[in-house]
Order: sequence, then C-alpha cells, then structure tokens
Amino acid sequence: VLAALGIEPGNRVLEIGTGTGYTAAVMSRLASRIVTIDRYKTLTEQAKQRFEALGIGNVIVRQADGSNGLPNEGPFDRIVAWAAFDSLPRFLLDQLSSGGVVIAPIGPEEGEQVLAKLTKVGSRFEREDIGIVRLQPILRSVASVI
Repeated sequence: VLAALGIEPGNRVLEIGTGTGYTAAVMSRLASRIVTIDRYKTLTEQAKQRFEALGIGNVIVRQADGSNGLPNEGPFDRIVAWAAFDSLPRFLLDQLSSGGVVIAPIGPEEGEQVLAKLTKVGSRFEREDIGIVRLQPILRSVASVI
C-alpha cells in the first residue's frame, strides 16, 4: 500500500486509522508531515507515546471522526484509509492537493471490497484498483476506549 501511495519528501499525508501507529512511523521517514487520526482515544494516546519514545517529531496524532477526513487541515498530498467506505466519499477527493493520491478500500461491510488508488489530475481523477481487500467499515463518531 505504501509503495502504491508513492510518498515523496515534502509530502503532507493524512492517515485515517492510526491503530498502533506503525504505518505512521514508517511514513514519517518518507514524508515531511503525517497527520494520523483515529476514533479511539486509547489508540491515539498509545500512538503518541510510541512516537515520543522513538523521537518521531513529524507525526501529529488526533482523535477524530475519520468518516469526514480532516477538512480543516488539508489539502494533503497523500491520503490513506484503513477502514472501508461504501462508496468513495467526495470529501477525500476535496482534501487532496493537485497531483495527490488517495488509497482507500471501497465496498460494503459484508462482501467484496476493492482497494482503490485515485490520482488527482487537474479537476479529474484517474482510478486504479489495486486488489481485493476485507477491512472493517469506517465508523462515525469518536470513542474513549477500543
């Protein structure tokens, strides 16, 4: 997924779904700034502690509802989502800079999902399907614990 995302030095990246923070830590070596969000407070707090312990200073962790991305922080050069959307949400595309890339799983909670890569070219998008995946659906709102 990270190879397909094509992160370059100087990129601003939005990650939807912090989890343990592993992917954000890897991306921190490739991009200038990572903003990673998760709905679970426990996960964001633990990830912050890991980044501090590792001396990673270019990752910003926020507890937020990823179902809307992060509208006040964009645009981003790269966006990656680790939860599935029923259909590709327009907000992801709106938060993407020109020439930017978004990778997100698209499909129903039950059934086949496609990991889609969209590249913003001017005012249009070029889509490439990377493969079949099965990820949890995006959940609205925030939560204190997982």
